[in-house]
Amino acid sequence: MMAPDSRDGGASCACKGIRRCLVCEQLKGKGQSEANEIKTVHHFLYDPETRLAACKDATAASFLFPGVFLWENFISEEEEEELISSMDQDVWTESQSGRRKQDFGPKVNFKKKKVRLGGFSGLPALSQKLMLRMQQEPSLADFKPVEQCNLDYHPQRGSAIDPHLDDSWLWGERLVTINMLSDTTLTMSLEQGLPELGLAEEIHTAVQLPRRSLVVLYGEARHRWKHAIHREDVHRRRVCSTYRELSAEFLPGGQQAELGAQLLNIALSFQGTPI
Repeated sequence: MMAPDSRDGGASCACKGIRRCLVCEQLKGKGQSEANEIKTVHHFLYDPETRLAACKDATAASFLFPGVFLWENFISEEEEEELISSMDQDVWTESQSGRRKQDFGPKVNFKKKKVRLGGFSGLPALSQKLMLRMQQEPSLADFKPVEQCNLDYHPQRGSAIDPHLDDSWLWGERLVTINMLSDTTLTMSLEQGLPELGLAEEIHTAVQLPRRSLVVLYGEARHRWKHAIHREDVHRRRVCSTYRELSAEFLPGGQQAELGAQLLNIALSFQGTPI
């Protein structure tokens, strides 16, 4: 089924609670969360060559920023075009904060810690060669994705994703994302700061994501620092595919290893359609 053209602004949204996008702001007005809140934030920029976070105004010392791996030009222009064309043949579902999404994975209730197969039929066919390429990187040699989420961002919808930590009950150590169609900035934030470095206030570290690059979050960047894409950092249509692996509980030796094996067998059939 042909998807609606996600390159336009759209006229509907799926925002709930405090989430908002330009569509619901125009319809309902801006919420109280728009009130100006004055707080001190230290801004740093991540350097993938040195793996240091450097203070943008040079008022604080640089520090080692652990847990980020960036692979530029992970896919070619031709592959990017093929991937986006394939995604746009499927339905994009309205999501929160102006995003649209396509899910390839099991149905999960994170609060109740329950997983069911639902309509999960595997990852999409084109992801097979991407996984094999990822595994050429030594740090991803054993990476086996069990879930893929495609997200579509557009400035006309005010698309963004708020600072958050991904689940670590079902999802494992590494979060792998391919960034497509435009450059953007991944903002890593630490509300409590780094008092040991004399930074008691909130810290934001900007990780620049070039078009067609792959980024991996692991370690402290995965479990301690929240990550976000801010509205002002979406300048053109942006599509990303995030791949997640299973946690130890669902791997051999874990309490739910049998279910994990079943999920992986389905995922790695690469016959999936969005659920």
